[in-house]
Amino acid sequence: KLGIALVGLGNYATNQLAPALQQTSLCRLAGIVTGTPEKAEKWSKQYNIPTKNIYNYQNFDQIANNPDIDVVYVVLPPSMHREYVVRAAKAGKQVFCEKPMAPSVADCEAMIKACADNKVKLAIGYRCQHDPNTQAYMKFAKEKTFGKVRMVTCGAGYFDARTTHWKQNKALGGGVMGDMGVYALQGARLATGEEPMSVTAQFHTTRPDIYKEVEETATFQLEFPSGALAACHTSFGINMNYLQANCEKGWFKMEPFSSYSGNKGSSPQGPIDFPLQSQQAKQLDDDTSALMKGMSLIAPGEEGLRDIRVVEAVYKSVANGGKTIKL
Repeated sequence: KLGIALVGLGNYATNQLAPALQQTSLCRLAGIVTGTPEKAEKWSKQYNIPTKNIYNYQNFDQIANNPDIDVVYVVLPPSMHREYVVRAAKAGKQVFCEKPMAPSVADCEAMIKACADNKVKLAIGYRCQHDPNTQAYMKFAKEKTFGKVRMVTCGAGYFDARTTHWKQNKALGGGVMGDMGVYALQGARLATGEEPMSVTAQFHTTRPDIYKEVEETATFQLEFPSGALAACHTSFGINMNYLQANCEKGWFKMEPFSSYSGNKGSSPQGPIDFPLQSQQAKQLDDDTSALMKGMSLIAPGEEGLRDIRVVEAVYKSVANGGKTIKL
C-alpha cells in the first residue's frame, strides 16, 4: 500500500478522508501534518501513526527524507494549496489536493508546473468523478443516449451556520463560488461533456453581517459550443443538491448529485443508483492505482484549472455588472 500523509486535520480530513483510508485497499494513512500538538497526539493514538511520520508546517519539507510517505494530500484552506502542493512536489512526493484547487488560475498553473518539473503527479479531490452514478450520467452525454444535451439546471448548496470559518474569509480563499460553486459548475460541464464558451453571473447575500468579504449565493449561466445552456446555482444560505439535463429526445436527472452519502437519479432508461460504500475511498484507490500503473488520473491538475478559469470569469462578470464574459 502507498503511504499517504494528510496535510491539515480539519473537518474533511477528520470525518471523511481518515475514515476512508481505513477502507482503502491500495493506500493507507501513513503520516500527518498539523500545527496543533493536541491533534498530533490524538491522531497518533487513534491511527497508530509513528512520531517520525508526524510533521508541522515548519519542518514539513523534511518529509522528502521519509520513505514511508509516497503521497501528500493537501487538505488546507484554498489559499494555502499552492504553497503546500509546490513544497510537496519539491520534496519528490506524489500530490493529491482537495478542491477547490486554488483561488486563482495563476496558482493552479504554478501547481501544475511544480509537479511537472519535479516529475510527480497531481490529482484534484473531485470525489464525484469517481462515483459510478456520476460516470453513468457522463456516459449519457458522451454517447448522446437521448440526443444532444440542450439545457442543464444544477444547484449545489447548504445552510452554513458558521460565522468565522475560512469559507467566510476572503484571504483564505472563501466565498461560495470556489467551494460549492465548483460542484454546480462540474455538474454542468460533466452533463454536457463540454467546456463553456461564456459565463454571465450574479451574486446575492442575505446575511451581510456574516458574508462581509465574500458572496453567500451565486447564480451563473453558461453557454457551450454545441449551443447547450446551463443555469447554475450555489449557496451557503440555501440547501440544494440537484442536476437536471434536458436533451433532444429525453432527459436525465440526479438528486442528490454531489452528496457524501451517495448520489442517485433517473432517466427514461430507469434508475441511476449504483451502490458505493465510500466516494473518498474509491477516489483514493483510483488515484493510487493510476500512480502505481502509470495511468492517467481521472481528475488531474488540469481538471482543477478548467474549473478555476470559469470561477475567475464568474468574478469578472459580477465585477462588470453581470456582463457576459467569453472564455
